[in-house]
Amino acid sequence: MLDEAHERTIHTDVLFGLLKKLVKWRPDLRLIVTSATLDAEKFSGYFFNCNIFTIPGRTFPVEILYTKQPESDYLDASLITVLQIHLTEPEGDILLFLTRQEEIDFACQSLYERMKGLGKNVPELIILLVYSALPSEMQSRIFDPAPPGKRKVVVATNIAEASLTIDGIFYVIDPGFAKQNVYNPKQGLDSLVITPISQASAKQRAGRAGRTGPGKCYHLYTESAYRNEMSPTSIPEIQRINLGTTTLTMKAMGINDLLSFDFMGPPSPQALISAMEQLYSLGALDEEGLLTKLGRKMAEFPLDPPLSKMLLASVDLGCSDEILTIIAMIQAGNIFTGLGKNKPRQIRREPSFSSQREII
Repeated sequence: MLDEAHERTIHTDVLFGLLKKLVKWRPDLRLIVTSATLDAEKFSGYFFNCNIFTIPGRTFPVEILYTKQPESDYLDASLITVLQIHLTEPEGDILLFLTRQEEIDFACQSLYERMKGLGKNVPELIILLVYSALPSEMQSRIFDPAPPGKRKVVVATNIAEASLTIDGIFYVIDPGFAKQNVYNPKQGLDSLVITPISQASAKQRAGRAGRTGPGKCYHLYTESAYRNEMSPTSIPEIQRINLGTTTLTMKAMGINDLLSFDFMGPPSPQALISAMEQLYSLGALDEEGLLTKLGRKMAEFPLDPPLSKMLLASVDLGCSDEILTIIAMIQAGNIFTGLGKNKPRQIRREPSFSSQREII
């Protein structure tokens, strides 16, 4: 069973191709693909025109609201909407979608200051946040129910679209943006780009408001923008990220002809060729495009191929400890919290360094 198939991660797209091949060999195998918002006709056509079953969900009605005019500053509009809901709407918690950690930290700080400026006669608003880099003990706080007479607002990335279900959410605020990793094969560079979400993602976000009772979703864009400017579904991850790790993994699985692999949404030939050229330059592939002994070792690490090669080379060069530290720092992303004094809560204390050399 493949759930949340609409997300189209690179792993699920590869899995689609492998399972499609397996279903041909195993007529007794039953494959179920599920999602609340997938393009059922497209998936049915890919999987041999299989049957489509529509099962009504146990959700409550959600009132969909759009802005009359486009918002010039979606972050400020989001914060104003949070306060308007808190001051005028019946009880129920709020879920606000934003794009990245820094934006969430800033929004929480701004909400804290604006609530403080309203005085003590206003009911308390508990400000919580969630993103993938947040420690698990901080993430778990979003599931605690708000005390009587208080309301909580959860400020989250799109991790809360499908991966998390938070009870008590009656109001969703959707500015219509998300951050995506995009790879340019010509430049050989990854970049994080803030892009408009798809109609499927907008529906998924709105559905968060109808899990425990009738709710409202505030789309901070016009209905015309939703219908005419947003794509029906998100661009599959396999068509926009670096395929180096995926190519190496598939080669290690014995899949050598990637250009003819039956992807649901094939990546561009240029992206695949760029990935194989990178692997060849690292010594992971030979001149015939087959995996070398070094490439097989590199495939065992859950790292980008250049980092795997660097880690293996460090053994011969006698600097494994230093390289392990560097790779761990690269993989960890931002190691400092943006939450400080007077903010909702500090995650951990920032270390002090006596010299620049200690940071390196």
